[in-house]
Amino acid sequence: MDAFYASVELGRHPELKGKPVVVCGSGPRAVVTTASYEARKLGGIHSAMPAAVARRRLPDAIYLPPDFPAYREASAVVMEVLRANAEVVEVVGLDEAYLDLTGIFSPKATMRRIKAEIREHTGLTCSVGIAESRMLAKMTSELGKPNGLVVVSREDALARFGAGPPGVVPGIGPKTVERLEKLGITTLTQLGECERGDLEERFGPRSGAWLHARGNLRDETPISVTRETKSQSVETTFDVDVGDLAALERTLQEQTEELCRRLRKKDLEGRSIGIKVRLDDWTNVTRSQSVETPTNDPEVVWPIALDLLRAYDPPRPVRLLGVRLASFGDEADAAAEEDEPQLRLALPG
Repeated sequence: MDAFYASVELGRHPELKGKPVVVCGSGPRAVVTTASYEARKLGGIHSAMPAAVARRRLPDAIYLPPDFPAYREASAVVMEVLRANAEVVEVVGLDEAYLDLTGIFSPKATMRRIKAEIREHTGLTCSVGIAESRMLAKMTSELGKPNGLVVVSREDALARFGAGPPGVVPGIGPKTVERLEKLGITTLTQLGECERGDLEERFGPRSGAWLHARGNLRDETPISVTRETKSQSVETTFDVDVGDLAALERTLQEQTEELCRRLRKKDLEGRSIGIKVRLDDWTNVTRSQSVETPTNDPEVVWPIALDLLRAYDPPRPVRLLGVRLASFGDEADAAAEEDEPQLRLALPG
């Protein structure tokens, strides 16, 4: 979806169309949820930018608080349209989904119809990328924003993206880009030309093989209607850094209650209990401990989380605190990649 949250707001407030609109919170550490294309063009405003920075860059923009119930309602309509037109739909967020178009006579015509139906039912526009894999489809969709429909083969994509940095590929983050740069690998083409064995030696067998495939824009990840939940967490970013351990413990207990409530609602139990602490200097520290029997009982999770926090005893004021439960069902990897946590802003004390 194109600037989804901002577009929903523009649908509710048509008088704001054509104006720079920014959706963000109002706290001192609030970040931009999304911005209209006018705000992006005029002030370079983008998602996750500190709201204070956005306000300095574009003081005359219209700033609106996020309304997630409205966004979820609009998202439900969009996903209903997708499911009415495709058998396999994987929803990966309120504003993003993958469709398996295998066997469809004219994928492009199908997506044009879907775009028109979404516009008819919601007034919203979306950008579509059609390619042979999930990864390429996501990359391709960015080429047509806003309201585009682009079809790209892997060969064309290699030519189009090859001169760009490896970070253009979803999943290759800044730290990996930095490591690649130290090896003299600064473009996607150079990454694709690397020997798989060399990458495996530098990054490990699994990551090296993954990088080699991504460097050649290969991705065999299937589209799945259901996504496996690997972990759940609750995090709090404080408006003011907290140095009082007792205050942190109170927050951690509230988080534990909330996390376990969510897990019980989803009928999930985990064996790996962990905490996350971000200090005022942005140092991130995680600690975890496994239990023999999967649980979602706060009477089990809370004492362990508390012991982990006390054992670490943050040496500096804390900016963010979180609790996490992982290793659900038969999943044995306590270090599984975490789902995007739901953030809450809170005052200390």
